[in-house]
Amino acid sequence: MKKFVNKVDEILSESLTGFGNAHSDIIKVNLSPDYISRKLKPTNDKVSLISGGGSGHEPLHGGFVGHGMLDAACPGQVFSAPTPDQMEAASNEVFNGKGILFIVKNYSGDIMNFEMGADMISHDNKTIIVNDDVAVEDSTFTTGRRGVAGTMIVEKTVGSLAETGASLGECKVFGDHVNNMTGSMGVAFSSCTVPAAGKPTFELSGDEMEFGVGIHGEPGRKREKIKSANELTKEIIDTILEDLKPEKNQEVLLHVNGFGGTPLMELYLLFNSAQKLLENCNIKVSRSIVGNYTTSLEMAGGSFTITKLDQNITTHWDSKVHTSALRWKM
Repeated sequence: MKKFVNKVDEILSESLTGFGNAHSDIIKVNLSPDYISRKLKPTNDKVSLISGGGSGHEPLHGGFVGHGMLDAACPGQVFSAPTPDQMEAASNEVFNGKGILFIVKNYSGDIMNFEMGADMISHDNKTIIVNDDVAVEDSTFTTGRRGVAGTMIVEKTVGSLAETGASLGECKVFGDHVNNMTGSMGVAFSSCTVPAAGKPTFELSGDEMEFGVGIHGEPGRKREKIKSANELTKEIIDTILEDLKPEKNQEVLLHVNGFGGTPLMELYLLFNSAQKLLENCNIKVSRSIVGNYTTSLEMAGGSFTITKLDQNITTHWDSKVHTSALRWKM
């Protein structure tokens, strides 16, 4: 196993310490229980957004803690759900008068532990379950569709709404709406190696790819020989569009996400292929983001996410955000 590691059982605490020191102007890190929170608490009463999940998907979720997105993130061990005491401690740290909104990817362990955490706190709380993956209906770790790269889009748009002082109920309804307007699907050329395991999660031969792979290396809908970028892009985009059923002249946000081991040069090539396909379908790409935002350690591959835009989603996507991994001013 070729990784930058001192002791495998200390990799998360050392990484979190480094992350906190590198971005000490934006966030602070608490260890035991582990959580990341904003350095400066918002001055206005607002709904506090908390997300989290297994580590190994960075910058999701800790990289999105800051103004306009999350108030806290709870990182579990690599590809393992955070524990309820993390959610309890994070909630007590960031509660700001209007309740707690948990944003949870649809994985059985995450849902179970976040539910337990929600039961442990006295603050009003609600939960958004993100299930944007159109590849498979049931997987190793889920009942129903998985939550993948669309999670970042939910966190950004709902985070913006929360900054306006919206109620807990309003944030919950809007988050569910954004989730329903979003579809994702990915493809992998290689597996990844969980440090504690020390070997790849699965094996692919040099000329194979896994269609619809999950962000933990879970199997997708099929395994086949590598196709050209245009061919695999068409297959994935067609699958997402079949699910979302956009109308003609629909404006969309197109997100091309890398899994950690694919160069940006190739991700922008994929964006070019997808944009051409969407334009041929009379779908306008009016917002876009390309890069490694929901990764799977060093896995080679990537995913496409399409979000159908309306005025509210567009407004809250465009609004100011300042986190370690995502920042712009509007």
